[in-house]
Amino acid sequence: MTKVSIVVPIYNVERYLRQCLDSIANQTLKDIEVICVNDGSKDSSLDIIMEYVNKDSRFKVIDKENSGYGASMNRGFDMAQGEYIGIVESDDYAEPHMFEKLYSCAKENDLDACKSGFFYYYSVPQEKNIPSPIASHVMCKRVFCPTEDFKSLREQIEFFNIKPTIWSAIYKKDFIRENKIRFTETPGASFQDTAFNFKVWALAKRVKLLEECFLHYRQDNENSSINSSAKVFCVCDEYAEIERFLAEHPMEKGKLDAVKNALKYNTYIWNYERLSEEKSREFLLHASEEFKKDMLEGMCIKEAYPWYKWNNLNFIIEAPEEYHKMRWREKRGEVYVPEYEKKGNIFKRGIKCVKENGIIYTIKRFFLKLGRRLRRK
Repeated sequence: MTKVSIVVPIYNVERYLRQCLDSIANQTLKDIEVICVNDGSKDSSLDIIMEYVNKDSRFKVIDKENSGYGASMNRGFDMAQGEYIGIVESDDYAEPHMFEKLYSCAKENDLDACKSGFFYYYSVPQEKNIPSPIASHVMCKRVFCPTEDFKSLREQIEFFNIKPTIWSAIYKKDFIRENKIRFTETPGASFQDTAFNFKVWALAKRVKLLEECFLHYRQDNENSSINSSAKVFCVCDEYAEIERFLAEHPMEKGKLDAVKNALKYNTYIWNYERLSEEKSREFLLHASEEFKKDMLEGMCIKEAYPWYKWNNLNFIIEAPEEYHKMRWREKRGEVYVPEYEKKGNIFKRGIKCVKENGIIYTIKRFFLKLGRRLRRK
């Protein structure tokens, strides 16, 4: 059996593709297959792929109409014949020993997933690689189960909050298929590593992290989805998929709702901060409604958040417009006191909250707000 199948999703990356495919062809682990999934590229990407297919029997191609990253990944994973499956995105490249090191560790420890660090790679204005290890030396010594082996909720959240760099890992094919772990296939969407990564950690029983960095993650591709502000709500689709997944796995749901919501807060704030002022306001109003629903359903647990994140979460729920004004004035170097903290507004806001949300919710919010103010003093 092939040891590792490497899936390469490809869309209009002629500028970087040869560097990517050369790094895979030159792996020290020779028993691999390389599945290039061309997602309807309009440039010369398919021609470049065929160069490798014609000269190296390990290279295969899936040529399909454009249907997005999630669909491409699912097609590639379905075709994979290897014992383990890895990913290299087409504007990145891998160190020659990446898959040999990952496979040796995975095989030796019978792992469901083995994950390493990576490099932030810049080719302009000058070439540089910044190492980004994902775990401490102590943590990398052991095999563990992400849902069972952490002593505290905060430790578990910290692990789940490791960057979802799905391309710096390999996954046992049988584990992926037996658990029916799929990518979200929302057309034109982004951030589809989010739900996939959560599902892997939620279901894996044996995981190991490596200190070494192997994958060079390009930061200067202007077409990368992470650089797009147009896809404002794609992260919401991913968390909706995670909620659907948890509903189908009630044992995991009971343990992981608090983890999911802590991650959701981090992701939504990251997304909010990268958007323009107008787009960020639109997103924050939507996020506020989701957070409010999660809070009312008891899925937000105070112990899951550092105190300042818990305060901000409640601020966003209570007064998203005020939070937005404050945050953007802070970015411009201005001082802004939110309206809800000014004298004379508390009583009016309380009555309004009772009318809109009921007395129980209002009392709960009052004590949360009081706690935040006492902490500030």
